[in-house]
Amino acid sequence: MEGIDIRIEELLGILDLIGTFVFAVSGSMAASSKRLDLFGASFLAFVTAVGGGTIRDLLIGSLPVGWMLDLNYLYAILAGVGVTYLFTSIVRRLRKTLFLFDTIGISVFTILGLKKALIVGIDPVLAVMMGMFSAVLGGVIRDILINEIPLIFRKEIYAMACLAGGCLFLLLQNNGLVFHWNVVVTASVIIAIRIVAIRFHIGLGGIDDKDKSFFKKTL
Repeated sequence: MEGIDIRIEELLGILDLIGTFVFAVSGSMAASSKRLDLFGASFLAFVTAVGGGTIRDLLIGSLPVGWMLDLNYLYAILAGVGVTYLFTSIVRRLRKTLFLFDTIGISVFTILGLKKALIVGIDPVLAVMMGMFSAVLGGVIRDILINEIPLIFRKEIYAMACLAGGCLFLLLQNNGLVFHWNVVVTASVIIAIRIVAIRFHIGLGGIDDKDKSFFKKTL
């Protein structure tokens, strides 16, 4: 059992660094679209990558927050900024790839946030919310800083995909699925929901929409 726990911890750490790098690239590209300088891009990459996890850790009382305990998070962020800075034109052309990176990022952080909340004894329902916060709040901070309406408020299936994935993770865990396969299945479902929603323009209905269907076609 101890060996299994160590492997799970190592897998979580690797996934966390991958997600951090991916979100740093996302933040750097957002900075590029607003023509921010290199410091501005680095700051935006930082808050995008660790903002959600920081708020999650503060809410569940896990202090110091995760990125303050391991310099590898800063290295991952710097790597994301560096890749974007050196290969901006290439990265900008890879819009579909960036969408996939962002989607992978939210799937990874949903699982990490959920699992960390469960480890410290948070109720499973609230743990699912912590997983969603981990995944989307960095992007919310990023969009607010560059004066954009956050993506989760634009009728896209974004935060809902994280919530659905979190519920699936709990269901599979309670039915005995081993952790690494649970990660693969849950992340795949979150990614699939995002891709299908974008491909077929499916979003959430608005408060003032005459059509009160929960899901609807978006422009």
